[in-house]
Amino acid sequence: MAVLATGGTIATRRGEDGTVVARAAAEELVATVRERTGADVDVLVEDVLRVGSYRMTLERMAQVAGRAAAHLRAPGTDGVVVTHGTDTLEETAFFVDLFVEGERPVVLTGAQRPADAPDSDGPRNLADAITVATSPEASGLGTVVVFDGEVLPARGVRKVHTVASSAFAAPDGGSLGWVREGRVHLASRREHRPHLDLGAFDAARARVDVVACYPGVDATALRAFAAAGARGLVLEATGAGNATPEICDAVAELSAAGLVVVLSTRVPEGPVAAIYGDGGGADLLDAGALLSGRTRPPQARIALAALLGVHDDVAAVRETFPRLCSA
Repeated sequence: MAVLATGGTIATRRGEDGTVVARAAAEELVATVRERTGADVDVLVEDVLRVGSYRMTLERMAQVAGRAAAHLRAPGTDGVVVTHGTDTLEETAFFVDLFVEGERPVVLTGAQRPADAPDSDGPRNLADAITVATSPEASGLGTVVVFDGEVLPARGVRKVHTVASSAFAAPDGGSLGWVREGRVHLASRREHRPHLDLGAFDAARARVDVVACYPGVDATALRAFAAAGARGLVLEATGAGNATPEICDAVAELSAAGLVVVLSTRVPEGPVAAIYGDGGGADLLDAGALLSGRTRPPQARIALAALLGVHDDVAAVRETFPRLCSA
């Protein structure tokens, strides 16, 4: 199997100035697993990136997906683990899930405490991720996140706590299972969507911005992002997917001009629904917005960017998007 390192807290060490920065290489992380857990780990290691995940970009996500796909194509590879910062792990996990196919899983993991902390959670999370990646039970799972003993689907996973070790959850779909004492226990599986062509992805045509909606919001941000070159926008709306009449007018204008606007919500759980008029979800749908289902803004942005990066045809993007975000 292969472990691909990209940086993040799992690779950080504290410097003389007191700040923590990603420093540890993939081989160091695997060596720490052997040292702290006693696990017999025999893997290929590769340093793809070494950054905090708050510095991830679509280009870097595509790089990670490409290296994961390459390792999965290699004879004898029984799984891939990607170590990643927790800030944007949910975005990269979903991106990889959209583009990388194969029977063997890609498992993303990380840590909430630095590598040089006495109680670092990184070695255990990495050991659990390796266990899942090499387990026969994980065949066909696609991309998953393994964190604090849980196995979570890439689609719908969210960071739910800033510092706690139980940092991730899948609020709308639940976990797939768990890892205990070196064994994988799966309670459910997820149906896969068709995968997109990574070779066709061009990040230069995939700019998608997220626009927050709040009491009194106007269309300034929408028009500014469009003027800056966005081809897609995701509304982080209130409630079940509501905004204001000013937002609705701008959505109609921008949709007619060829931008793709997706309606999501800032509420942690539940579906986006076209219920209300007078600037609500029903009006936004009439104005041309697409519903994101249960997909929250970070992953809705990834789905839309992935499609815009692959397709020149906006009609194809609008047709395909609901299938990528369906529960």
